[in-house]
Amino acid sequence: MTISEENYIKVIYHLSLVSPKGVNTNAIAGMLDTKASSVTDMLKKLSEKELVSYQKYQGVTLTDKGFYSAKMIVRKHRLWEVFLVDKLNFSWDEVHEIAEELEHIKSENLINKLDAFLDFPSFDPHGDPIPNADGEIKKINKLLLSETELNKEYQCVGVKDSSSEFLQYLDKQKIALGSKITVKEKESFDDTLLVQIDSRQLTISNKIANNLYVK
Repeated sequence: MTISEENYIKVIYHLSLVSPKGVNTNAIAGMLDTKASSVTDMLKKLSEKELVSYQKYQGVTLTDKGFYSAKMIVRKHRLWEVFLVDKLNFSWDEVHEIAEELEHIKSENLINKLDAFLDFPSFDPHGDPIPNADGEIKKINKLLLSETELNKEYQCVGVKDSSSEFLQYLDKQKIALGSKITVKEKESFDDTLLVQIDSRQLTISNKIANNLYVK
C-alpha cells in the first residue's frame, strides 16, 4: 500500500469503531481534510485491492484483510509512541505527529523487534491498546469520568482526546495515566465536577470529564 492508502485504511478503522455497520464517505473526507470525490476515487482503489467493501451511497466497511492491515498500522504507530516516550523521553503530547511518519515503515521484522525491545507493551502512552503481531487487542472495561459515581475512587487509564492542547492541559493539572480520581460533587447546571485527584481537589469542566477514561 502507498502512504495515502494506509492513511485511508487507518481512518476507516478508527471510524468503524464508532460506526461498525458502515463508514460515511463524508466522515472520511472530514478526517483527512479532503474532498468527498477524492475519497470515492480512493475507495474504488482500495476495493480493487480487497481491503474494503464499498457500494456507493451505502458507506464502506473494511474486509478481513483490510481490518488486519489497519491494525498493523495502528500497532506500528502506538509502538513508536511508546518508544519515543519511554526511551527518548518525549512527552506524551509530542509523539503523535512523529509516530504518524514512523507508522509507514514497512519492515515487519523491525516492528516485531521493537515490540520485544519494549517488552511487549499492551497500551501506548495515551492508554490506547496496542495490537499484537496477530492483530489481537487487549481490552479493558473503562468509562468516561463524566459517567462515574460520586465518592467512588477510579483510576485514569486513557484519554479520548489525544490532541497536544488537551494533553498539555492535563500535564498542567498534573493528571496522568494512573492518577486516582474521585468525583466529590457534580453541578446540576452544567455538569462541572469537583474531583479529588490523588491528594488534591480540582474543579473540571464537563468537556474535560468527557475526554478522560477511567476504570
